[in-house]
Amino acid sequence: MAEFKKSKDKVIAGVCGGIAKWLGWDTSLTRILYTLLTIFTAFAGVIVYIILWIVMPSE
Repeated sequence: MAEFKKSKDKVIAGVCGGIAKWLGWDTSLTRILYTLLTIFTAFAGVIVYIILWIVMPSE
């Protein structure tokens, strides 16, 4: 059940916009939660973001 990177709702690559749409959440809330998760996991979220940027199909 893959979601697409959002081309209109993006700041860097549209990954958080795609995740937000897939979960049915607000994009801003998703970005805030993803940022906090990245900080609290010693920046492992940056690696996950880059992988999702490569793997997620564009809209």
